[in-house]
Parts: sequence; C-alpha cells; structure tokens
Amino acid sequence: MTLDAYRDASMLELFQMEAQAQTDVLTQGLLALERDPRAANHLEACMRAAHSLKGAARIVNLTPAVPVAHTMEDCLVMAQHGRLVLTPEHIDALLKGTDLLLRIARPPQPDGSHEVDESAITAYVASLQAMLDVAAPLPGGLNERSAATPSHNVSNATTGATATGMCTTPSASSPSHQEASGRERALRVTAKTLDRLLGLASEVTIESRWLSPFVKSLLNNKRQHDRTVSGLESLLASMRESNAGPTWIGQVEELIRQAGHTQQHLAERVNDIDRFDWRIGQLNQRIYDTAISCRMRPLSDGTSGLARMVRDLGRELGKIVRLDIVGDGTRVDRDVLEQLDAPLSHLLRNAVDHGIETPTERRAAGKPEEGVITLAARHSAGRLHIDIADDGKGVNLARLAGQVSARGFAPATTVSGMREEELLAFLFLPGFSTRGEVTDVSGRGVGLDAVQDAMRRLRGDVRMSQVTGVGTCFTLDLPLALSVVRALLVEVDGEPYAFPLGYVDHALTIRRDDIAQLEGHQHFAFEDRQIGLVSARQLLASRGDDAVARERLEVVLVSDEQQTYGVAVDRFLGERTLVLQPLDSRLGKIQDIKCGALMEDGSAVLVLDVGDLLRSIEKLNSAGRLTRIGSVQAEQAGQTKRILVVDDSLTVRELERKLLTKRGFDVSVAVDGMDGWNMVRAERFDLVISDVDMPRMDGIELVSLIKRDTRLGVMPVMIVSYKDRPEDRQRGLEAGADYYLAKSNFHDETLLSVVEDLIGAPSS
Repeated sequence: MTLDAYRDASMLELFQMEAQAQTDVLTQGLLALERDPRAANHLEACMRAAHSLKGAARIVNLTPAVPVAHTMEDCLVMAQHGRLVLTPEHIDALLKGTDLLLRIARPPQPDGSHEVDESAITAYVASLQAMLDVAAPLPGGLNERSAATPSHNVSNATTGATATGMCTTPSASSPSHQEASGRERALRVTAKTLDRLLGLASEVTIESRWLSPFVKSLLNNKRQHDRTVSGLESLLASMRESNAGPTWIGQVEELIRQAGHTQQHLAERVNDIDRFDWRIGQLNQRIYDTAISCRMRPLSDGTSGLARMVRDLGRELGKIVRLDIVGDGTRVDRDVLEQLDAPLSHLLRNAVDHGIETPTERRAAGKPEEGVITLAARHSAGRLHIDIADDGKGVNLARLAGQVSARGFAPATTVSGMREEELLAFLFLPGFSTRGEVTDVSGRGVGLDAVQDAMRRLRGDVRMSQVTGVGTCFTLDLPLALSVVRALLVEVDGEPYAFPLGYVDHALTIRRDDIAQLEGHQHFAFEDRQIGLVSARQLLASRGDDAVARERLEVVLVSDEQQTYGVAVDRFLGERTLVLQPLDSRLGKIQDIKCGALMEDGSAVLVLDVGDLLRSIEKLNSAGRLTRIGSVQAEQAGQTKRILVVDDSLTVRELERKLLTKRGFDVSVAVDGMDGWNMVRAERFDLVISDVDMPRMDGIELVSLIKRDTRLGVMPVMIVSYKDRPEDRQRGLEAGADYYLAKSNFHDETLLSVVEDLIGAPSS
C-alpha cells in the first residue's frame, strides 16, 4: 500500500481507533496479569489484542508495527503455554511495547516519516526476544499440555499468520468492537453538532408549551358555549310557560340542537388537543433527555490510563501500588470529563508519593506490601461524587502543624489548638507542600491548590479526610454536566438573570433595619458573621435602585469559598433547570455574564458569571465606588439633604448625627478621613463635616482631595475641630474648607445655622 493510500482519512481513522481500543485492552490486561500471571482470561485477551494489531497493521501496510506486535504475541503465547512466568520486568517490557504501538499508529509527519524510527523498533524487539530466549519452564513439572491454554487461534498466533482470513478490517477483530456489536453501534458525531442538537431540543421543548395556553383558551370557549346552551334552554322553558307561538319555540329548539352538536364537537376537539399536548410534551421531553444523554460518557473514557500511571509511578518510587476503579460506568458530561483528567492525575500521584509507603514500611506496619488506591464514582442527588482513597500512612499532623507555624501562616500557640480539618485546609494553600526536597513528583510548589482551582472552574468542591496510619480520602463533588445547570432566577430592573446554584450559598429576605453601615460599606448579620451587601442594579449597570421603597430586600448570598457577598435583587423568580447556550462570539466577553439560556415561555435569560461578578465587587470595593442600597433613588427624589459626618470620636459623631437627624437631614458617618474619602466617592452628599486630627487620613488631606476632585469639588466642606489657633484655621481654609468651626465654640444652633447657610433647609 502506498503512502498516499495510508494517508486516506477513513483508513487512518479506522486504524487509529483500532490501535487505541487494542492498546487499552493490552494495558488493562497486563496490569491484571501483574497481580495474577496465570489468569487465562487476561492472557487470552492480551494475546488476541496483540494479534489483531499485527493483522491490522499489515492491512494498512504499517510494517513497523508488525514485529513489535508479533514479539509481544510470542511472549503472551509462551505465558499461555506455561513456558514463561510473567514477572514485573516482563510486564514493563510489554507495556513499553504497548506505548510503542500507540506511537507508531499516529499519523506520519508531513515529510512522510514516522515519530518512531526503525532503530527504536529493532532495539525493542531484540530486548524482548532476549528475555524470551532465557525463559525457563514452570517449576513442579508443568508443561504445555498441563497449562491452561485456549486452543483456538494459538497455531496462527505462534506462526505469525498473515492478515488474510484473520482480520478483514481493523475493527472486525477488536474485542471491544465485537462486544459493542452485540449491544449497539457507535457513530462519531462532532461536539458542535451535539451542542446544536441540544439547543434545538431545548427550543422544541419550549415551543411545544405554546399549546398549553391554546388548550386553556379552548376550554374557556367551551365553558362560554356551555353557558350559551344553558341560556337557550332557560329561554325555551320560559317561552313554553308563557305559551309562545310554536314557530318561535321550534326555532329555539333548533338552535339548542345545533348548539348541542357544536358543544359535543368542541368537547371532542378540546380532549383531542389536550391529549396531543400531553403526548407532544412527553415526546419532546424524551428528545431533550436523549440529546442530553448524547453528551454523557462513561467515566472509564477519562480514566483508562490512570491505572497504568499509578503502577508505573509506584515502580519508579520503589513501591507496589495498584489502582482499583469502582463505578467506571458512571455517566458524566464530556466537558466535565475532559477537565477531570488533571485533578484526578494530581490526586493519584499525590497518593502514590505521599500516602503509600514502601514495601518495607508496610511490612513493619503490618500491612500487605502492595498498596491500594481506590477511585469510586457514583451519582448522588443529581451530582457526581468521586472518592479517591488510599490505604497509606495518612498525614503526619505534627509535621504539618510545624510547617504551618514555621512558614508564618499562624503562631505556634494558635496552631496547637487547631482542629484536624483546620490543619488539613493549609494543604490547599498555593505553594504549600510538606515535601522538603524537590523531586519529579512533589515539592515544586504546585500542590492541592491546583486541584481546588480545577474544582472551582467545574463549579465543584474538594474535601479531604484522613486517619493517621490508615489512609487518606479526597472527595470531589461535581455537577453531572456543565451544559445543563440548576439555577436561581431573579429579577433585576425588570429583566431576568440566573445565578448557578453551585455558587449560591443562601437565598434570603432581610429587613432594611437589619442593614448596618460599617466603614462606608453596608453589611448585615448572617450566621454570626457580617456579610457585605451590594446592589445587583449597580453591578449590572441598570437605571436605578428601587430598593429604598421596600422594607424587605431579597438577597442572594454568593461565594467562591474565599469571599462571600450578599447581592440585593428586586425579587426571586424560583429555581429552573437551564440549558446553557453560548452567546454570539461577535459580542466578545461580556462583563459578569457567562452565557444565555431560554426559559419555558421562550424568553431569554442571561446566566451570571459569579466568579467575574465577585471580582467586579472587589474592584468597586477597593475603589470605594460601591453605592449604598437605595441611595440612587433618594438622590433622584431630591427631597432630603444628605450630610456626611467624619470624626474618629464616637461621642462627637453621635452628637452631630443626632442633632442633624433631628433637624431633618439624612446623616451618614465615617470613622476617619480614609473612610470618609471612600464614602464621598461612592455616594452623593450635599455636605461633609470633618474633624482634623484622625488616623489614616486627617481632615486637611480629606478636604484637599475633595476640592481637587472635578466631580466633588463643588460640594461644601465644613471643618469642626478643637484646634482653634489662627494658623489652624488658616490651614483648613487654604485646603478648601468652606467653613471652620471650633469645637470650643460649638453650640447646637451654631452648627445647624452654619449647615443651613451652606446647603439650605433639610428638604427642598
């Protein structure tokens, strides 16, 4: 076969699929044979896989793969016949050959060359053949006849039968394909096509619901018609009682008969449409569920190489380790599965390196020499749960506590009083490692924080538990799918928005009286902690804030495990399951918005990017631009003058606040100049009254900043200070203060008189 023929897309894809399937069979079988070298079923499966690859390679004229597969086949046949006991060294060699076959199966380079050169193939075949040449018979007099050897195809395997009659197509001889052919046929479909199918199924489901209002309308018409018939019957009874003429009575009786026929026909049609509505709804739901299932893949599709990785890493570290996978048929969305590879690999490598002991250490601890890591997957409450547990030594809590205090994360006295879960939480900090030296596996500053970050991107969580000397367990809690999300729908300024439930801690209602002002920001108490409160209208750049008109506020608590905020929304619309649909690429990345979705009535809803939203809150917070809930509408109403009192003395602040509030002004307070500066940039005030001597920023600097600001410079500023020397007064006025009042001359009416001179009466 020519090179051009080999490059034919269909043949290339077929052989690559065959190579992937058969090397998976080889890898799984060889790992099983390492534990039980005489397992006849695994020997048979591996021998057939190697034989099939040899035949398939001949069909596509990929001759470099033939001697590799043939020598591997010879080794496995010798093991079947009892002339060879497979040792870990044999398994190493056979696994190396498996990797070599997979590399050979890759497409050639543009110049026609292959990734693997002939010298590597020749060296591998020679090394494996040398191991076979020194093979000795089994002890105890076992021979070929007494060994459990399948009789079919052995002669062809040992003689290197040609591909003719052995493998007509690459897929025909694959055990995995043979097994699949008995159950179902597989069809390759692009991810883009599946996404489009899912979107169309969602739209069809929504469109089908338009029948419901139509059915209700028909029912209303039927009830109205029933009332008309009843009226005609009453009219007929009255006409008979009044001895009306037979002509009139006959006409009414005819109308009743016609109306009765119409009534019966309408009732039948209503029942037909109602049944059709139910059937089409069920059918559309099945289409939708099937479209969703097309995106789901078994967990085994993403874990096929993990057992090999654990085994090889263990041998590299001088340990005997195996990976047991439970629930590998658990269905997972392909997007989730693709992003699970890195965190699973990281946790397994961590378990082999940190958890599993060496054979000597395990014997001393009374454990089997072979360590076991278990990866168990299951569905629970609509979520995917994965446990990765090892039977190793667990975490040395004393050493961990020493690392925490030595690195300055917490004082030694504090660390000594920490609970186990609090200590284990430090392992998830960036760059934290208990490994003292740098190796190829650990100690490079990439720790469990990488796993935690991956879980956050998947809207999931990771938890750790351990028993010293017994083992460690990591539990991953994930959504089953990223394309379908359960969300809390809210309304903001008349528009619906969706919060993915994975980021929602609570949805609650608070009273306006529960909101407190703390250092220029609004907070409320929840579960013994203070939660920062922000307006969804400000974050989403809406027209205003109507929260001031309501005594109770609907608040969504959102969190990313590092920070928590309460986002005030207009009202809750309930929970929905949404099919996420990407926004048009021409829109680019829209701040705080992740994607879109369609609701049941066909209207669009924007799904919030909560991670982006939290970053936006932090930026507004650090810039001092978070507005107070209800402040915008109060400004627009223009009825109450607002004053900011800035003083580090609680007594003075409260005295001035009560005095001005009693007169009718809306008063806010700040504890120092920095707090006051943040507040005047975030909210609108008609006047600032400031002390001079304050921590962080004094009153003179505050006045200067306000007067230099182009937006704030027109706002009057009044200084009230104990400093009454001429030079002090001069400094304040030169900074830009509009009035300087000494506290020694402070009187209630004096302060109120000056305030009204500067900004007028409380209401306008």
